[in-house]
Amino acid sequence: MRRLTVSAPRMAVRSALPWPFRWAVLAIVAGFCAAIALWAFEFGKDIAGLEKGNKAQLLQVRLENESLRAQLSTLKDEHHKAQSVANTAATLLTAEKTSQERLAESNRQLDADNQRLRSDLGFFEQLIPASGAAGISIRGLQAGLQKNGELKWQVLMIHALKNPAEFKGQLELTFAGLENGKPWIGKLPAGAQPVVIKQYGRLEGLYAVPVNVVIKSVTAKVFEGQTVRAVQTLKL
Repeated sequence: MRRLTVSAPRMAVRSALPWPFRWAVLAIVAGFCAAIALWAFEFGKDIAGLEKGNKAQLLQVRLENESLRAQLSTLKDEHHKAQSVANTAATLLTAEKTSQERLAESNRQLDADNQRLRSDLGFFEQLIPASGAAGISIRGLQAGLQKNGELKWQVLMIHALKNPAEFKGQLELTFAGLENGKPWIGKLPAGAQPVVIKQYGRLEGLYAVPVNVVIKSVTAKVFEGQTVRAVQTLKL
């Protein structure tokens, strides 16, 4: 009891610190110790070379990232160029298609012209050499029944003279045949066709054959006023 009282052999007098100051001191000491530990850890990494390896890896990753960005930019440029080429190709394809359509139309026109020239050639091949008789003559008469029942006719007229004067007249066509077994004769609905010829001329047309009529012959006559200048009959 004497040791725990004022009458003890030894007695020390200490100043009493408030507990907040004590906790603050303890915190400062703990922070100082943590700083020393962190410094020791970083120093150990530097000695071991671990930080250098991380920096090298980070640098490598950055370099790879830059390389990938460059490749991406290159791919974008190539994509834009490919898109431009595709657009140009589409334009060229459209132009080529238009050109092909025009060529097809030209080919159809050429076929029609060729057919017409062949028809003219067929007429000229049927020409008989002139016998020396002056005036107009019929050198080609053709007629053929079409699929639609119409009769297509063509007449070629020519002057026998070398430099003849202009001829003005009329062409009259007469169709002869049978209607229900009886004789039948018909003419063009519009009547005689006007003819104006310098050296040669050709007339053609379609004749609507009446029902139950079978045409047997076609006769072409060229008139100058009331005078008959040329006659030719074609048997069908």
